[in-house]
Formats: sequence, C-alpha cells, structure tokens
Amino acid sequence: MEGPGRMRNGHAAVPGVKRHIVWGPVVGFGLVSLAADVVSDGARPLAGPLLAELGGSALLVGLVTGAAEAAAQGLRLVFGPWADRTRRYWTFTMAGYTLTAVCIPLLALTPFLGAAGLLLAGALIIGDRVGKAVRSPAKTVLLAAAAKPVGRGRGFAVHKSLDLAGALIGPLLVSAVLAATGSISVALAVLAIPAAAALGLLVWLRRRVQDPGTVRATPADAAGADADAGGAAPDDDADAAAPASAGRPPSLLTGSFLLFAIAAFFWSVGLVAFGVISFHLTTTAAVPVAAVPLFYAAAMGAGALGALASGVLYDRAGGAVLLGLPVLITAVPVLALAPGAGLALAGVLIWGAATGIQDSTVKALIADLVPELRQGTAYGVFAAFEGAGALAGGVLYGALYGSRALLIGVVAGLQVLAFVVLLLTMRKARRSRLPVPWL
Repeated sequence: MEGPGRMRNGHAAVPGVKRHIVWGPVVGFGLVSLAADVVSDGARPLAGPLLAELGGSALLVGLVTGAAEAAAQGLRLVFGPWADRTRRYWTFTMAGYTLTAVCIPLLALTPFLGAAGLLLAGALIIGDRVGKAVRSPAKTVLLAAAAKPVGRGRGFAVHKSLDLAGALIGPLLVSAVLAATGSISVALAVLAIPAAAALGLLVWLRRRVQDPGTVRATPADAAGADADAGGAAPDDDADAAAPASAGRPPSLLTGSFLLFAIAAFFWSVGLVAFGVISFHLTTTAAVPVAAVPLFYAAAMGAGALGALASGVLYDRAGGAVLLGLPVLITAVPVLALAPGAGLALAGVLIWGAATGIQDSTVKALIADLVPELRQGTAYGVFAAFEGAGALAGGVLYGALYGSRALLIGVVAGLQVLAFVVLLLTMRKARRSRLPVPWL
C-alpha cells in the first residue's frame, strides 16, 4: 500500500496532483474525440437525406451506410495489427483523424456535381469511416494505457462521454445551420471549422503524451503482471491474458475473446447504421430534414448516459452488465422504424444508448481480456466481427425495409443468439480465472 508520502509512477501521491496526472491524458483524448465527432457525427445524420436528395434508394442508403460501418470496423483488422507491428500508435491516430477532417467537408460539394455527386458522396461517407478504422485501434491502445490508473471502465466511460458530447454538439450545429439556410451543403461546409480544431488539439496532445510504442516492457513489469493475473490455470484464455513474452505471441482466436467477438457479430447486425433510420425519418415518418440532426443529438445524449452507467457498473459489478445490450438492440427496429415520429424518437434513444455501451464498456472488457502488447490486434480482430455484422445489417435493413414485421423477427432472433453467446463468454471467463471483473 502507498503511504501519503510515497511515489507512484514518478509522481507524489498528493490527491489533487494525482488526479490531474492520471486523468489528464484521458480528458485530453476525450477533447480530441469531442472536436472530431462534431465533424463526423454532425454529418452522420445527414447521410440518408443527402443520398436521398442525390437520387439514392433505401437499398442504396443501406448499402452505403452499411459498407461505411463495415469499413470502420472491418478494416481495423488490418490497421490494428499494423499498429502493433510498427508500434507507431500516434502515426495511425493522426492519419485517421486527418482523413475524417478532409472527407466530411468535401461532402458539401456533392450536390453541385450532378450524377457524379451520388458516387462521390458514397465514397466520402465511406472514406470518413475508413479514417475511423485507421485511428481507432491505435488510439484505443493509447487510451487503454492512459485509463489504466483510473480504472478502465471509468476511463473509457469518461472518454466516451466527451466523445458523445461532440456527437451531440455536431448535430445541433448542423440543425441550426439547416434551419437558417435550408442548405445541406452549407451545413456540411461549416464542419470544416471543428475539423481544423480537432487536428490542432491532436497536435497539442501529441507533444504531451508519450507513444507507448517507444517504451519496452521490462522483465520486472512482466513478472508483476503475472502476479496480478493471480496465477491463472493453464488454459487458452489464461495464456491470452498473460503478458507477451519472447517467441510466438498467443492466439487471440481462442476462448473468451473469440466467443465475445461472435456475440458482437450478432448484435452488430441488429444495430442498424443511423443512415437507414434518418432515411426512414424523412421519407416515412414525415420528420423535416432540419429536425433529423436533433433526433441524432438526442441519441448521443442517451449514448453518453448509457456509456457512463455501464462503465461504472462494469467496474463495480462486472461484465454481466453487457447482457442488456442485445435486449436494447431488439427494440431498435420495433420503435425506430415505426411510422410515427414519437415512437421513432424512442427507438432512436434506445439506439443511442446501445451505441454508447458498444463503444465504451465493450472496449474496456477487451482491454481486460488480452495482453497489452496484443491490444491493437485484438481491437482490430474484434472490430472485423462488428464490421461484418454492420455490413450484413445494412443489407438486411435495406432489403427488408418494406417488410417491417419480418425485419423485427430476424433482428430479435439474432439478438437471442448474441445473448446466449455472451452467457457462454461469461462462463468461459469465470472458468479460466481471467483477471476480468465478470462478477
């Protein structure tokens, strides 16, 4: 135990100073995400209306937005291992944010390009999400290291709350511009300002936070990590949880991690991209285009609350909190695709809460399931399962959009499968005695 005068990580354990030191990087990354999400999530609710304005059908919207989410998730399978192999986490983080900062403002040009505008809009929407794939595994490794001293559940929850604050501000901003100008192009062009701010904040943070890729683990650190693991039984999960050592690293595609990734595939099919929801709001639920960003902003508020609540519960009660995720997702097509705006809003709020949990507490669990030197790869592999589910979900929602009852039944069945696989994951983790707070 540390006494009041002891040192931790080279800093005096003075309460006020300690809080500043351990929370500073977490908050810093949160502010970068806040500014970037003003851009990305400011444009996201306009994807459906923009593609519809350019002549896109429901199936095309489902394909583009599903492919975008698949790229955001699936390409992490490439960039996660690449970041681990090169150990240049900051390079990937900055490149990914730059891609988003370029693609989104360029969407403002698409209405002026005739038939080519639809093609360019689809490419830029996907390009924004490719930027997410480039940066996300590397940034999450940086964040996992920064959040460890404060508790990963809380650290990821606070980061996600700041992230979702940007996702709330962005739609409010574009809604105000739409209300004032009536132009989707102007609303998208305005997002160039927070895009520049996001890059400026990132450069500022880069000068103050060390890349963990430049720090090598010492034998003492590895021994300490083994002791923290509590001497887990010789099991494939126990091997995955142990620190990486000389020789071939342990496989991630075994035990609890693989089961968790399979569950993620099933729930991702049902967690439809918002582009389909926004298409429905403007074409069927009679919601004005200027109001669609307000719906999305409300969803981001619900997501922030969902992330905070599930993060705190994860640290206190364990990963069983994630069993509620398939239940929430089952309700999304029932409500979000209802013909009335009131029920649709309720569905949008549930969609937001599920998204917040998926993007925060789920990542905290992955960080506890795998060794630190494999986290970039793990996030990439896991995201590939989510991306495959997102692409399948985009096709599913687009193809069955006109058959709501059948769509609801298919999504419900997939979420039952997700729930069962999550239960199996919990059982496997308990039997393996992993250092994971399942109970």
